[in-house]
Amino acid sequence: MKSKTLHSILATAAVLSLALAARGQQRAPRIGYVVPAGGRQGTTFRVTIGGRFLSGASGVIVSGEGVEATVIEHNKPMSSTQFQLLRDELKELMARKLAVTRPAWSAWKNRQGKKARSGKPAASEKAAPPAKAPTSAKPTTRPTWSDADEKKLAEVRFKLRNAPNRKIAPALIETVFVEVKVAPEAQPGKRELRMVTKMGITNPMVFFVGQLPEFNETSPVSTGQMTFYRGAKLPAETDTEITLPAVVNGQIMPGDVDCFKFKASKGQRLVVSASARELIPYLADAVPGWFQATLSLRDSKGKELIFADRFRFHQDPVLYYEIQKDDEYVVEIRDSIYRGREDFIYRISLGELPFVTSIFPLGGRAGGRTAIELTGWNLPAGSIVCNNRNRLPGVYPVSVGFRPRVSNCLPFAVDDLPECMDEPGNDRQQTARKVKLPIVVNGRIDSPGDRDVFSFHGKAGSEFVAEVVARRLDSPLDSMLTLTDSAGKQLACNDDTKDRGKGLDTHHADSFIRVSLPADGMYYVHLGDTQKKGGREYAYRLRMSKPQPDFELRVVPSSINMRPGACVPVTVCAIRRDGFDGEIKIAMKPADIAFKLGGACIPAGQDKVRMTITAPPTALKKPVNLAMVGKATINGRPFVRQAVPAEDMMQAFLWRQLVPAENMTANVTGRWTVRAPVTLVGKTPVKIPVGGAARMRLNLPGRGRGAAAGQVQLELDDPPEGIAIQKVSLVGKDPSIVFKSDPEKAKPGLKGNLIVNAYVTRSVQASRTNKKKVKRRFLVGALPAMPFEVVAGSR
Repeated sequence: MKSKTLHSILATAAVLSLALAARGQQRAPRIGYVVPAGGRQGTTFRVTIGGRFLSGASGVIVSGEGVEATVIEHNKPMSSTQFQLLRDELKELMARKLAVTRPAWSAWKNRQGKKARSGKPAASEKAAPPAKAPTSAKPTTRPTWSDADEKKLAEVRFKLRNAPNRKIAPALIETVFVEVKVAPEAQPGKRELRMVTKMGITNPMVFFVGQLPEFNETSPVSTGQMTFYRGAKLPAETDTEITLPAVVNGQIMPGDVDCFKFKASKGQRLVVSASARELIPYLADAVPGWFQATLSLRDSKGKELIFADRFRFHQDPVLYYEIQKDDEYVVEIRDSIYRGREDFIYRISLGELPFVTSIFPLGGRAGGRTAIELTGWNLPAGSIVCNNRNRLPGVYPVSVGFRPRVSNCLPFAVDDLPECMDEPGNDRQQTARKVKLPIVVNGRIDSPGDRDVFSFHGKAGSEFVAEVVARRLDSPLDSMLTLTDSAGKQLACNDDTKDRGKGLDTHHADSFIRVSLPADGMYYVHLGDTQKKGGREYAYRLRMSKPQPDFELRVVPSSINMRPGACVPVTVCAIRRDGFDGEIKIAMKPADIAFKLGGACIPAGQDKVRMTITAPPTALKKPVNLAMVGKATINGRPFVRQAVPAEDMMQAFLWRQLVPAENMTANVTGRWTVRAPVTLVGKTPVKIPVGGAARMRLNLPGRGRGAAAGQVQLELDDPPEGIAIQKVSLVGKDPSIVFKSDPEKAKPGLKGNLIVNAYVTRSVQASRTNKKKVKRRFLVGALPAMPFEVVAGSR
């Protein structure tokens, strides 16, 4: 009996120690904004980071080399009760200090003494004492005031700066001040910034390293100083003076309009480009889900010269204006409907800067060189040559210019299929451009109402795919694809298809057709713009071929906090292309890395699976970047694809978007309480009969430290429909979990992973002010992912 009880305690301790890390996942530290969202090479500046659960903020991680950051201060607003107690303490301290320092103290003391001797207040005592001395002070004992008291007074005043503010969104309630130092040789461009806290690392935020002089708004409007301007120009004293070229940073609060004043000369070709949604793509609790910035340019008399609330289909606006006379000008930025909040952050580049508005063609073939025609403003050249000799198929950035005036980047696609250029005049079926499959056509919808037609010879029963890639390559084209036979009969038509791999796109405007051809003969593909628009910038890449099965991967989240040896669930999403429906095996890269995957397979026919990552048995000195790959066999050929880290972000209370991140970063800290993690025993997947049950045996290390605090309960996390836990046994020589299936809901062939969470019930203090003990349930961790399959039959 004694042995059984000891084993029970040790086994329970093993399950408890599964996830001291999971507590961190429940209260995972998150940041909602960084302002300023970047800085210049060779400078040192202060940054404010807003978020939640940032206690113990100790460091900042910026991807790439050349950027160092030091945490200066963490501000966490207190509760109303704490605030009131501090106010009372401040009153008491101030009254005592005034009683010591005011010259009327002696007279007041004498009056108080007379009152004490007579038992009645003197006539002169009807007025309050001059120093408002505390009633608890003895009238005959003069208060003292020491250096320690002065220090205490300063501390209380400092703490009262973080008063409760109900106007601040809870997710942004805490702020951390950081000093950032950017090395002169730091590579310019977009980075990722994460904060290191007591609870682990945060989600990433966009952070730029720039080359131009930087300015910050000088008088941000706080939440306690809201002014609704409704389009009126701010007073001149609020304008921030800058010199061109420059980058300006700021933050928009409700009703706020930020203004930046500069001098410009006649003939200057001014480009003003705002980054707002680029910095924070989605705000979960805002509609439409981002800061809708607007830009306007005014002259010294306040006349508006140009205005923009977007650039084509991009939400971030861009202005181009040729200066007509020497004068003083003002650039204004605000939200389109005068909203504002701490996370309405912007970054504006302005000056005679190069800006590429479009390129043509939108891509080229791997292994060759492609001449690219450039269109835009202040460009040093009208074309460049792109070398694709050492590039694999994918999308690469293209820019032009010389430091520090480098243009924006546009995407350029590289493919391994044969390519050709569109030819003019193919706007009817009779004049269609004949092509041989497979082919990628680079073309344009040259004018409003134009369309391009292509013909090919097809065989009965063969699979045909036509896909437009335009909007995904920054073209404004909203394509429409139609497939007809030689008699003009429509066989298929598509306006747009959602691409789950493009988490930043909310208007999916590219078309896709997949069809089985009914007979031998000529077929025609018609391509136009849905809104009958056109122009030189309306470029496209049209792929026509047999299906090219392929896949992409996204792994969520991009920041992982763990204890040594602990398991943490992650979700891997498969974005399947051209009908690929096979199994995808997931692996860590390199294969011998200390992190291990559990349930590392996306079953055939499924678009995602939850699996677990097990941390190494010892803590790491600093966060590390992980890499995962997916492997599949398609038509007898091996395919390997990199898993792109991503953040699962909510848009406008409703939609969820997978936003790609630069790195998947893991933080392994703390101490593990057992020498080995929980592992699975026996064959996987667990085969659960329809209407029956199956047992999964566990290996619980018997070398725990200390007694278990409370009773452990194991529960399935987001289980497949029809699968449940029937029985849990953590005591004895054969610990295990028995799973059952519902014959009405679980069907044969269902596959995936089962994630089992461990919970514990503990007695805790009801609140900070109520010491009464209450029982509460805590999530403490996850077991390694358990692959399963529902099979026919019963047991």
